Amino acid sequence: MQPQGKTEVKFMDKALEIGKTSAAGSFYLFLGVTASTVIMALGTIILAQLMTPEEYGLYSVALIPSYMMVLFRDWGVNSAIIKFTATLRAQNRREEAYKIIRTGLIFEVFSGLTLTVITVALSNFIAAEIFGRPKSSTLIAIASTTIFTGALLTASQSSFIGFERMELNSLTNICQAIAKTVISPILVWIGLSSLGATIGYTASFLTAAAVSLALLYLTLTKNSKIRNTEETRTLETLKEMLQYGVPFSISHIIGGFLAQFYAFLMAIYCTDAMIGNYHVATQFATVLTFFTIPISTVLFPAFSKINPQDENSLLQTVFQSAAKYTAMLLVPATMAVMVLSKQMISTLFGEKWVYAPFYLTLYVVNNLFVIFGGLIAGNLLAGVGETKTLMKLSLITLAFGVPMAYMLIPLMGIIGLIITQITAGIPSLFLGLHMIWKRYETRVNIRENMKILIASSTAAITTFLAVNIVASAYWIELVIGGAIFLATYIFSALLIRAIKHEDIENLKAIFSGLGSLSKPINTLLDIVKRMTNIIQEKPCNAKFFSQIPTEK
Repeated sequence: MQPQGKTEVKFMDKALEIGKTSAAGSFYLFLGVTASTVIMALGTIILAQLMTPEEYGLYSVALIPSYMMVLFRDWGVNSAIIKFTATLRAQNRREEAYKIIRTGLIFEVFSGLTLTVITVALSNFIAAEIFGRPKSSTLIAIASTTIFTGALLTASQSSFIGFERMELNSLTNICQAIAKTVISPILVWIGLSSLGATIGYTASFLTAAAVSLALLYLTLTKNSKIRNTEETRTLETLKEMLQYGVPFSISHIIGGFLAQFYAFLMAIYCTDAMIGNYHVATQFATVLTFFTIPISTVLFPAFSKINPQDENSLLQTVFQSAAKYTAMLLVPATMAVMVLSKQMISTLFGEKWVYAPFYLTLYVVNNLFVIFGGLIAGNLLAGVGETKTLMKLSLITLAFGVPMAYMLIPLMGIIGLIITQITAGIPSLFLGLHMIWKRYETRVNIRENMKILIASSTAAITTFLAVNIVASAYWIELVIGGAIFLATYIFSALLIRAIKHEDIENLKAIFSGLGSLSKPINTLLDIVKRMTNIIQEKPCNAKFFSQIPTEK
């Protein structure tokens, strides 16, 4: 039996390793998501200027069938790629991890190609009989090719994530964003309208798939010995992957089905102009994916490395820290988008999208549930293998979502859709958090996270009042409002101890894994640390990560 001191040091070392790896991965993903989202946003702005709301709405409707078919494409195989490769790498069994990648790619090629053919065959029926828009048939058929190319792309990206090569994942996203932003506006500008936008969207998937496969071969599988083995046992490997992935996939299918079910009802009961406004709002909401995608992506392989039976304290620490530091970024960003939605959309898209600001304000409310662990809980359950639990929770969301959608969307249109999206998942969220506590004695620190919400709300109210006093051009209101929000949030968070001295020390230790890139981050953290010393007067010592010696 190991002495308690050695066990504690080992526990801290592994926590720091997970923190550093996750921070580095999050940073590279943040850069990739930021770059690709900015590039995509530029393309969206150009399309919004070139297309009418009706044309943009028709283009959006044409993508719905391919979105729906994608739900039935991988049956959890991509999630299994991430889970198994991360676990096998932690056990130094890399060759077996390569088998997982090979098997996953074979399955994705077969399923993606099959579903593409089916969607093309059904395009006329869907356009005429379901949507009542016969002219969308060609657009649906073209967009359906993304089911196959997207299968290749996501399988490759899952391999990158499992091997924690987040920079490769980011590179493929950037390539896709550039292709879409360049091709779509050009084709719309020359007069192809919705057709041009759809072709550009399809071409972006083809480009990204080609780049991702090339990177996968050159960086991961080129030197593997899997092709020299006598028996690859593809079917047995696939069976193991499906045993893990199918319940996980069912939960994703249910969630995706709900989203597309909502979209079908939206296409039936809402006008093209309203749909166009809604999609402009959702496109702008992607700015918050700067925070959500990197964090949720790296947490999956991070939790996969933890054995919940033997490392329960580690699980608790990682879960609480991930929830708090995610809320520290995401909650104020969400509140800022809510209070400045009109200024943001009017500045970038123009004033013709009159309903989009209100839609955007409602749409991003879901992000606030991160204070309860909303963004983190699903990754924990997936990482520790609780895929059947995720499936059951998704069924609960389905049970609430379908009747609510039937009732609210025909009655309230887009507003009813957004209300359904926000409320349908609340019961399953809190039930899932309750299960995590009962099974693993792990939960978020609600009291600490509520302080973050209070500081963000204070900043939002202050910004709203200030912007209404300024009453100037939208871009001026946006700049002034953003500066006021940031200053008020930081001051409020320090004043009520939503951000503490120990948090800053923990973050510095975590970001030390970025090498030279950690220097500018540490400079910013040192500034906040000095502000903390002034406002909070009595700085406290970090209780966790700061106890761990860092590399010099």
